[in-house]
Amino acid sequence: MKFAHLRAEGQTTPRLAAVIADSALFLDEFMEQPPRDLQDLIERGPEGLAEVREVVDTAVMLEAELTPVAALRHSSAVLRPAQVIAIGANYAAHASELKLRSETAMTIFSLWPNSLTAHGATTTWPEDLTTQVDYEAELGVIVGRPARGVHVRDALDYVWGYTVVNDITARDIQFSEAQWSRCKSFDGFTPTGPVVVTADEIPDPQNLWLTTNLDGSIMQDASTNEMVRSVAEIISLLSRSATIPPGTLISTGSPGGAGYSRKPPVFLRDGSTVTVSVEGIGSLTTHCRVI
Repeated sequence: MKFAHLRAEGQTTPRLAAVIADSALFLDEFMEQPPRDLQDLIERGPEGLAEVREVVDTAVMLEAELTPVAALRHSSAVLRPAQVIAIGANYAAHASELKLRSETAMTIFSLWPNSLTAHGATTTWPEDLTTQVDYEAELGVIVGRPARGVHVRDALDYVWGYTVVNDITARDIQFSEAQWSRCKSFDGFTPTGPVVVTADEIPDPQNLWLTTNLDGSIMQDASTNEMVRSVAEIISLLSRSATIPPGTLISTGSPGGAGYSRKPPVFLRDGSTVTVSVEGIGSLTTHCRVI
């Protein structure tokens, strides 16, 4: 199944919807006690998802009236996540182009929740703070149940679903500070979406194609099979030191092709439109404004 947080034009509160082809089925129109967002649905466990599946299947069978997604506005595909964890230098090509090491300990940092934003949203940043804003196409992984001391062979059983993440980065700040959270956590620097796809729809997260299209040019074009550490290995390693709570979003790293390493460098600028895509999930578009 696919889920999204959507709202009609003029509405401020997003509503959780099942996305069926190009249409949305709002759960609060078909359930007495609908989950208020994706986090609520995840916390209801397998029984909650099974209930939603039954409701959606019945509505489709009865040919219930749905709302075209094109007539709606997106919010972030994940809202109220327990935490947002990012993995750096997880593709050898990207690590090399940024002159980082990927073969030693895994690089782990947090993204601040204020950075989450939606498909189709406009991300802004002040020119006097950064002039080197870059894109990073990433596979987002959403954990579905508490993960502690998980073996690699069992790790994918803890995945609830997947989404697309653009890990936007202020490179000039990134390479002037010892940590990476601030340079990647400006308001709107972590677009997610357009949907979250349940894990059963992605049989192998290491066999997905990622692309980045910046103003009509393909900048990144690679497979998740190029990850230094797989999704299962990431979950297993993180779970060794601390419990990963349900709803945690893990952004798993970006392939080569970043704008910073190009000659000359290519950065997001005022008026840029960048679309990052992950096979089997969808395409996530962000508009850019410099203020």
